[in-house]
Amino acid sequence: MAEELVDGRAPRTAPADGSRLLLEPSGHVFGPLSAVADAVLYEGYLLYPYRRSSPKNRARWQFGVLFPKDWVEAGGPVRPGVSGSADSWYQQTECLVRVDRPDAVLRVRVRYLQMQHKQVHDAGRRPVESLTCADGTVHLTFEEAVPRAADFTVPLSEGEHGFPVGSPAGSETERLPDGAGRIVRRREEIAASTALVVERLGEDLLRLRVRTAHEGHPADPRAPRDQVLRQALIATHTLLAAEGAEFVSLIDPGADRQDAARSCRNDFTFPVLGDAPPAEPPADGSVSALLLSSPIILPDHPQVAPESPGDLHDAGEIDEILTLRTMLLTDEEKREARATDPRAAEILDRVDTMPPEVLGRLHGAIRSLKPAAGRAAWWQEGADEGLSPATDTVPVGGVRVGGGSAVRLRPRGRGADAQDMFLAGRTATVAAVFHDVDGSTHLAVTVDDDPAAELHGWYGRFHYFRPDEVEPLGGTDVPDPAAAYLPSTGPTPSEA
Repeated sequence: MAEELVDGRAPRTAPADGSRLLLEPSGHVFGPLSAVADAVLYEGYLLYPYRRSSPKNRARWQFGVLFPKDWVEAGGPVRPGVSGSADSWYQQTECLVRVDRPDAVLRVRVRYLQMQHKQVHDAGRRPVESLTCADGTVHLTFEEAVPRAADFTVPLSEGEHGFPVGSPAGSETERLPDGAGRIVRRREEIAASTALVVERLGEDLLRLRVRTAHEGHPADPRAPRDQVLRQALIATHTLLAAEGAEFVSLIDPGADRQDAARSCRNDFTFPVLGDAPPAEPPADGSVSALLLSSPIILPDHPQVAPESPGDLHDAGEIDEILTLRTMLLTDEEKREARATDPRAAEILDRVDTMPPEVLGRLHGAIRSLKPAAGRAAWWQEGADEGLSPATDTVPVGGVRVGGGSAVRLRPRGRGADAQDMFLAGRTATVAAVFHDVDGSTHLAVTVDDDPAAELHGWYGRFHYFRPDEVEPLGGTDVPDPAAAYLPSTGPTPSEA
């Protein structure tokens, strides 16, 4: 997903433009969240094969982009949602805070990328798309980005606060060796602010609202997106840390705070607890002193796999596959990637020098392997005697549920995946019953009102729920198993 907090490399030096370092020292208040926050900041920054000419890298900046309000509204009404994949002019986080001390303090960090246009000029100072120096080094005109962060600390008590979080315009010139030309980097001003409102809901419970909004105006409200991106906050997200207080999970708030959690409104972002997950889910709801409000939907306590040696800018992909494919790039492709962006060059350097033992760690890891009760826990078609996902059943509320059963989805309140929560109350059809390596049972389902349900079933791509997360419909046992459909190329239980 992203580079580790401590990965044995030399510490990064401060950027020349004065922006703050991304990765914090391990003892810093946001330290445990830094690796995940960096993955959010650079998700999709450059996609494999990391070249400017790749079609995938011609449409960029897809998450948490805040544009001038005039430009956004010129395209029609904005529909708020918890995902930051839609363009907006603001981002709002609401969360619950349980206060332990009267002198509690809140630390806030708003982070984003500021676009920077890198223009290459030849020896005659004429702008060019590409320039090759005498030593063979290639330089390409490209849209880079500079990381920005704004920090503020306030007492955790009722009231309102406002802070500027924008960035000034700027430019730098880099002269190329032997008078071959120069590179000019320019940034436009970003006008933005963050408003913080703290509201008391109970004796020890507060509702916190953090709203970051673009305050600038485009020269032309009908200008193309690529042009207005130079004024935008990109990959905007918020880190929160509490001293003398704890954030309450909106996914698992506990029985006493369910109504308060439902009252929280999050627009174009989704807040999740930070820090490491507890060994056992707490009985009265999950809490943490750290919170990340991300434009990409995450679960509580997100973490970067320790096996990941560095950021590949494809957080949803598999490090091993991307690493191997990057190794197979031709010398010409690698030259273009290095000329595209310094971060692409860093990826190539890391891949080209990766020790075999590091590459071996990317092949996979088992986090937990509990003995399965009764039968084998790993199913592979034709290999595990007695297991048949298409015909196996599991009792749910006195009804045998299996392939072909109609159910209503009831994701558990504690520890449920954030995306599963959006399916609560929807009806679905069970395709198969799987058993994983931990000895747990999972029902593979397709959502009935999903227009692509039939296609997902054909490809073997399902949603997975535990038996206690579904409600049988019809009150009868599973229908004829022959009616269930499970393609031979369907997913293994490891995907559940």
